[in-house]
Amino acid sequence: MDKFLIKSANIIDSQGTRQGDVLIEDGKISSVGKIETSGGEHIIEAHGLTLAPGIVDIQVHLREPGFEESEDIETGARASAVGGMTAVQCMANTNPCIDNVDTYLDVNRRSENALVDVFVSAAITKGRQSEEVVDFAALYEAGARTFTDDGDCVKTARLMREAIETLSEFDDVVLAQHCEDHSLVHDGVIDEGIVSNELGLKGRHRVGEEIIVARDIALMRAFASPKLRYHVLHLSTKQALAEVRDAIAQGLNVSSEVTPQHIALASDLLLSGNANFKMNPPLRTTDDINHLRQGLKNGTISAIATDHAPHPKEKKDLGIELAPPGMLGVQTMLAASYTHLVETGVLTLEELIQVMCIKPAKIINADRPENGGHGRDIEAGNIANIMIFDANQEFVVKTQDLFSKSVNSPWEGNTLKGVVHYTFKAGEMTCEKGQPTK
Repeated sequence: MDKFLIKSANIIDSQGTRQGDVLIEDGKISSVGKIETSGGEHIIEAHGLTLAPGIVDIQVHLREPGFEESEDIETGARASAVGGMTAVQCMANTNPCIDNVDTYLDVNRRSENALVDVFVSAAITKGRQSEEVVDFAALYEAGARTFTDDGDCVKTARLMREAIETLSEFDDVVLAQHCEDHSLVHDGVIDEGIVSNELGLKGRHRVGEEIIVARDIALMRAFASPKLRYHVLHLSTKQALAEVRDAIAQGLNVSSEVTPQHIALASDLLLSGNANFKMNPPLRTTDDINHLRQGLKNGTISAIATDHAPHPKEKKDLGIELAPPGMLGVQTMLAASYTHLVETGVLTLEELIQVMCIKPAKIINADRPENGGHGRDIEAGNIANIMIFDANQEFVVKTQDLFSKSVNSPWEGNTLKGVVHYTFKAGEMTCEKGQPTK
């Protein structure tokens, strides 16, 4: 394995910010500080660049198997590596659904040579149909640790209680929920309110999110063991945020994430007719955006995750009412988050690294050495999962420059700040000068 000496980087991790050199050899960080070259190293001059743990995106849709016309594991992983990611967690809404051991193991095999470590989630209910829970014990034995019906909510309290009680018997499990009450949102298109009324479209009311978060937290309080983590996917409303904040104050094992789009883009953008702004949960109001930003600042929200959801252009071109929901996210996550959170003074760069890299890794236990050692400090002995980026470099988002199969990015034409130059996964360079290495 190649040896790399990174010179004069601005290093950021949980210890704070410092200047130094970093030596990578045999897949690990072997030294940090003032390091003289001994010959044989690949030298990377990083003066003016920031070196941090690689991003861990705990919610992506890689679409394989079944929807490879939108994305596959290889293309999604390449885009992720260029975005500074060293690990992603893929969702179970594939075809076939990841609701059984054979499919779970198949997706793991497909991911073995990806440019990022892929953590494969499994469904909560068979076919994500909210009729019968999966064989949790068999999937856990096969290695599954996150269970989610993402794309859909577990529709009944009875099934959610069964999932909570069963999974409480196991260690290191995350029960992640797409929190929208099906009966309130199943035929809705965008956030119910002024914009949906103006466009004459059925809405997905915000109270649907609050109801499910409150329901599930009540179930966790009554039936969960302390070791089971309940995780709210793509939080989008201030009311649901308040439920999460109260649950944490009560000592429940609850965490949540927010997407870059939900802390930057408001529902009135849909007045443009651009279906790239259509997603589930839908874009909300500027008031929600401000509350979510404060939730990141005060620690109520633990992570930023993309909900990377590729779709072919011809489907997005069907218009807001008929187009499928979702947008690209992995390659633009750092820049969108930096531009809308750090440049606006909401977070410091150190705080952004916490919610993009360090805390997400801990949520899914990706920080453990046996799971790849992601999101750990830049110090000798740790696995070399790192990104190097220029926080001051601006670029205009152009879909032809993205490495996903699809082009459904709401950031198209936007000027963002923050460009990844290099990414290393376990000491292997996966992104070099902004390009994937394979």
